[in-house]
Amino acid sequence: MLNRAVRYFPILRQLREHVHDGASVLEVGSGAVGLGEFHAQRFVGCDVAFVARPAAPMLPVLTTATMLPFRDRCFDAVVASDVLEHVPPEHRAAVVAEGLRVAREVAIFGFPSGSQAFEYDLKLAKAYEAVQQELPVWLQEHRQHPFPTENLFQQVEGEWIVRSFGNDNLYFHYFMMRAEMYRVLNYSFRTLLGLLPKVVEVSLKYLDRAPYYRKIVVVKRRGAAGARANCQS
Repeated sequence: MLNRAVRYFPILRQLREHVHDGASVLEVGSGAVGLGEFHAQRFVGCDVAFVARPAAPMLPVLTTATMLPFRDRCFDAVVASDVLEHVPPEHRAAVVAEGLRVAREVAIFGFPSGSQAFEYDLKLAKAYEAVQQELPVWLQEHRQHPFPTENLFQQVEGEWIVRSFGNDNLYFHYFMMRAEMYRVLNYSFRTLLGLLPKVVEVSLKYLDRAPYYRKIVVVKRRGAAGARANCQS
């Protein structure tokens, strides 16, 4: 629970900065909840499968990230949070291209980045094995490929303005993920976040410092965004 707050709160701050209230938003690789855990406004969430029943306010769509069934520029903003690291390296550029194709104003990509973050996930996997807990699927997939880097976005810098910043202190991330292995601590995090969301957000922002586990890349269209298209293909 807390780890999702760590990665979604900075993305929501970027959405508030770059698009108007009530803007149309697509989340790629949303899972069953996605942004809706912290974002009360309706949005479209897409994934290759939903392991649980999708929850409001998300409008679910089954699709692949490399072939989105939407017209060009039909969403004000596109979000892909912790998706790219699950994609084989040879397909990551296609995921970025599709996200930008359907984004009218801005796209925000968050992903674990760099060799140090990768090494800490290997360390986390060993911690699961030491207590004989089954590795979560996401952690199994993290071990399959090197993590993405900002170099993935060099190809789009002509048409788009690309800005990035670090997210999730590496040491805090490891502590948090170790704590969330235990149900009682995970429940405590959920209760605290439910009771004091603003306090938690400010505290997490204060803890958000180098060295970082995650990179967040904000890709904003240069010049006028143009008219919004009908999203139905």
